[in-house]
Amino acid sequence: MMAAVVCVVTLFRFPLLGSKVHFANAMCLLSGLLLGPACGGLSAGLGSALYDLLLGGYGPVDAAITFVTKFAMGWVCGMIAGQVIEKRGTARVVAAAVIGALTYVALYLCKTWVFQRFVYGYAHDAIVATVLSKVPASLINAALASVAAPVFYFALLRPIKKLGLPWGR
Repeated sequence: MMAAVVCVVTLFRFPLLGSKVHFANAMCLLSGLLLGPACGGLSAGLGSALYDLLLGGYGPVDAAITFVTKFAMGWVCGMIAGQVIEKRGTARVVAAAVIGALTYVALYLCKTWVFQRFVYGYAHDAIVATVLSKVPASLINAALASVAAPVFYFALLRPIKKLGLPWGR
């Protein structure tokens, strides 16, 4: 279900500074917080890759790269948050979200550099300019996701516990 949420939320985006701002990253982080590293990473990666393939107009190579980078975001977030829900304080959840989001930013910027250099063969100066142009929107996405994911997590914590749903599996 979280993969579907990630996929659908990716539809709602707006352009900013040569990139796109959206809440899909917040849902990827929420996947890691709610489902743990493995299932959260899979939900984040699968939902984002499905968007690329079915709705985003991207090919299989782009979708595979998206899967890996979004999986890493959810996985890192879930690993830092920890498996024991009762031991998660606000600081741990926020730290997990921030580090997960920054993991994605680093991977996204690295992917941009690799594609610019080895796929398109652009000159070093052009690559640096392109990567630097993506930093502001990427950091805005990371900041929004790092705030939104913990808010959603703590809003859902009590209802999910009340329902007796499994955590971090």
